[in-house]
Amino acid sequence: MRADLLTEPVDGLDEALAAVDAFDRALVAGMLRPQPAGAAGPTRLAEALTGTPLAARVAEAAAKAAAGGADEGHFVALAAARTALLGSVHDALLDRVEEAAGRSRGERPAPAADGGQAANLLTAARAWLSDLARCGWQGLDHEVVSGAAEVVSAMLPDPSLRRLASLLDGFAAELAASCPGSSTERFPLRRWADLWSRGMLLTVPGASATPVVGSIDGRLLPLGIDVQEHATAAQAQVHAVFEPADGSSSRLVRASVSVPKPDTVVGAGIWQLLRPHMSLLAAAGEGRSMALTGMPVTAEGDLIWSDEHARPGEPAEVFATARVALPTATAPVTAPLDRHPARIAVPVFLEGYTARTDDDGVLTFTVAGIDLAVDTDRIPAAGPLTPETVAKSGACVALIRWDAGEFAVQPLAVETTVRKKVTSVHAGAWAGGTTDKAGVRAEKAATDAAKVLSERAGRLLRK
Repeated sequence: MRADLLTEPVDGLDEALAAVDAFDRALVAGMLRPQPAGAAGPTRLAEALTGTPLAARVAEAAAKAAAGGADEGHFVALAAARTALLGSVHDALLDRVEEAAGRSRGERPAPAADGGQAANLLTAARAWLSDLARCGWQGLDHEVVSGAAEVVSAMLPDPSLRRLASLLDGFAAELAASCPGSSTERFPLRRWADLWSRGMLLTVPGASATPVVGSIDGRLLPLGIDVQEHATAAQAQVHAVFEPADGSSSRLVRASVSVPKPDTVVGAGIWQLLRPHMSLLAAAGEGRSMALTGMPVTAEGDLIWSDEHARPGEPAEVFATARVALPTATAPVTAPLDRHPARIAVPVFLEGYTARTDDDGVLTFTVAGIDLAVDTDRIPAAGPLTPETVAKSGACVALIRWDAGEFAVQPLAVETTVRKKVTSVHAGAWAGGTTDKAGVRAEKAATDAAKVLSERAGRLLRK
């Protein structure tokens, strides 16, 4: 791992992000009657796309937006320009990480044909997003935001539209929580602009075409589990090395499961909700491989998990996998709309570093004389791994991420010495169950909460 490459500047990075930020600020006041400062945002975006296939279309859209006359087509062009610019940032950063890890990337197959979507619903969604761009975040009110409700309700029955429907529903909920916009002092500029531009592009027919799916046979070696927990939802994503049965090159893959949850189920209790949907969680928690037969997989390396295509295999120690199999595994490609710096999550193995914690509680690894920040906020409460354990470690399986202008390390598992014995501690160690006292208490609390909610739901249904 060449950590020095992660600290070297990337040519053009700051300029690209500055153009994105300028456009994002323009969305604050809106584009119906843009002020000179706001009108400069689309112009900066267009200038950054000079010399690209989008240049002429974006320049026209920027001029219309600066004059307050942009229509839906112009907003689509601006959203495409912003997404393309962040995609270039993603690619440059990902190339740097893969160079540091000494890893190659797979090739993208031809896209699958789009199965067709309801054009009227896409048009309705585009109209609502265009209204948001015109009024801006400061012009938000409940009347504007509520316009998404009818569109979302009509989209949800159609599986091909649920991706966009979920995005619009969540986006509208965040906007509603900040109404009226005129009384809000600060806005999450990058996040809301991300949601707006992604939603706008998903209204273009064919943008959310079904991914290319094949099937694979071979052995799956888990590396670790990334857990994301919110008030009403939880997700576990297993990162792993896949060794094909035909002896071809190994590759990095992912398998994810997401579930809704009540806000009373927290910490280790979320495993009760996640386990029934994916046997891989138990295997990863127990340190076992999985034998796959005909498992569906996308070109992006995402397993479309089905337990009927998998069976438990032999024990597979994570750090043995990280030392032997991870360095030679081919990295997956990234879907076009997923090319965003926030989505970078590259599995790496680190050892021989020193760890230190400063007065503000910020943990840093020094690898070959290079400092890498450790993102301890991403360490889940649903496992035994803690920042204190990470600080005492000497080896680590982690995800390299990029945030706030720098690369950071998200630990998935560490090796540490306890009573002169090397011990491994995993963030997802409780995925298959645990005898740990804290984990047992959390699981019991989750069971009790589920029973209470089930009884209440039963009473409501009987009424």
